[in-house]
Amino acid sequence: MKQKARKPLIIKIFLYLHVLFITSCTQNWPQFRGPESNMIATAKNLPDTWGPSENIRWSTEIEGESWTSPVVWGNKIFITSAIPVKVSPAPERQAPPPPRPQAEAAGTSGSGQNPPPPPQRPPDPEEDKSYLEEIYRWEVSCLDLKTGEILWKEVAKEGNPRTKKNRATNYASETPVTNGKRLYAYFGNNGLYCYDLEGTLLWEKDLGAYPTLNGWGTGSSPLLYKDMLYVQVDNEESSFLVALDAESGEEIWKKERDELTNYSTPIIWKNSIRTELVSGGKTARSYDPLTGELFWELEIAGYYNIPSPVSGQDMLYLGNAGYRDTPGTLFCISAGAEGDITPTEGESTSSGVVWSHPDAPTSNPSPLLYEELLYLLSSRGGEITCIDAVTGKQVYKEKIDNVAGCWASPWAYKDKIFFTDEKGVTQVFNAGRNFEVLHQNVLEDKFWASIAVSGDAYLMKGTEQIYCIGY
Repeated sequence: MKQKARKPLIIKIFLYLHVLFITSCTQNWPQFRGPESNMIATAKNLPDTWGPSENIRWSTEIEGESWTSPVVWGNKIFITSAIPVKVSPAPERQAPPPPRPQAEAAGTSGSGQNPPPPPQRPPDPEEDKSYLEEIYRWEVSCLDLKTGEILWKEVAKEGNPRTKKNRATNYASETPVTNGKRLYAYFGNNGLYCYDLEGTLLWEKDLGAYPTLNGWGTGSSPLLYKDMLYVQVDNEESSFLVALDAESGEEIWKKERDELTNYSTPIIWKNSIRTELVSGGKTARSYDPLTGELFWELEIAGYYNIPSPVSGQDMLYLGNAGYRDTPGTLFCISAGAEGDITPTEGESTSSGVVWSHPDAPTSNPSPLLYEELLYLLSSRGGEITCIDAVTGKQVYKEKIDNVAGCWASPWAYKDKIFFTDEKGVTQVFNAGRNFEVLHQNVLEDKFWASIAVSGDAYLMKGTEQIYCIGY
């Protein structure tokens, strides 16, 4: 009798814990592109419209430079930034050489004599090392989710940058990651730092400093799985993927990568056969996350490896962005793939590739998978391509006018698709096979960071402020 009486209590406790788990999952946004790296919002009461005077709970000014997205655990928001303390002035543009006289250009001097010898080629300019005199402060900040108040700020590093950067970028492009016990802030060439959630530095690690393409810097965000932290360090000199003990920072395994500068963030793919750590590049690779053993690899070509993979249960989708005369690419990979699964020339499938598009309109924003449809957003021009995720067939290709550059990932919520351009305009259109633009929301800021979702609110981080959007 006592056992029978206890069963309803056990069931109630189980249901309570289940609800608590679900609530906790919807409250937390612990990493780049969300808990499952898929940009799908599962909260129940997120706003559909917003603007400067509509559904803005609070906004907080951001100090410094940063493309990183916010992450959330409980009632705490975490962001990172690089604050210039002393910077070199922008180099002056060299005036073009004066034009040669017409007669000289024709090959003779004005006197009719033999032409003068051609001018000597000027020596190559010395490498600009003025960045070594600059000073930055790399900061980690924690904000209160309810009020936007800054709870704490910690300086991870202050000093000279270790590598030169392009004037169009900054030194804080990687989104931090948390497991609710520790926060990991990665500043690329300027170090990896582990804090507790109260702001106490637990450990730091130097993963090296390497030149990147055109000085555009690094962009791949760290990833957590169980008690391991993964960092993809791709550059022009010595690329690798490393797995660290999340508690101590000690190296567990490391794989050298035959890759140059890349920006995509790896994902954990939990399918019905195994759990995989999938990284992008000119060659995509899947590893055993515990040992670093290679499961499969796939040459995916394209031009830039910027978009991150996205997965369904037993299908994975990834590709590279195109550029000018080089098209983007897109592949669908089935669970259980082994070895080199690159399709032979002229083929679109292989033992592990279900379908592929060698000329897909994949761009900088990562693909969005929602209800068995893939949505690809162009970097510029406002083009949206919808592809059947099962067959690979194009469902539609449409264009929204007057869309600025798009860097952030699109997201899905309640059968609607959202994306924000760099000028702060969020376009909203319906999910499904019939394209229909519903409306747009506008915030006056510059946006490169992808959104975070916590409970019943969006967190949108511009270059000037972070905004909490909710009813």
